[in-house]
Amino acid sequence: MNHVILIGRLAADPELRYAASTGRAVTNFRLAVNRPFSKERKADFFRVVVWGKQAENVAKYLKTGSQCAVEGSIQIEQYQDRDGNTRYSTDIVANYVEFLGSPSGQRDVDSSYSPSAPIDEREMDFPGVDDEDIPF
Repeated sequence: MNHVILIGRLAADPELRYAASTGRAVTNFRLAVNRPFSKERKADFFRVVVWGKQAENVAKYLKTGSQCAVEGSIQIEQYQDRDGNTRYSTDIVANYVEFLGSPSGQRDVDSSYSPSAPIDEREMDFPGVDDEDIPF
């Protein structure tokens, strides 16, 4: 089974382009994922490829520092560089990208918001529940 789930922050703005042969949207970005249990702040950087409408949404809504979760598979490609040397590229081909938060250091909500008062549960209109109504 080839299945990977990563949570991290974009290391650079995503790059949107359209495939010449099909016109289908494809977005590439680098995802920085912190290493757990490391005394030093170290991260691994993954190249992520997203296709279709999701690629357009990633390019539109995410930017450097945005946090997201990526679910997909690992794909290793072999190619020849300009000097004729064999090179390998490891990418995460995303099936699903979930936007988790704003870029580091920014807030999604209005910072001036503060709730007026705690909610008193006695004021809420909840119907009573009888133990006989519970199906187990």
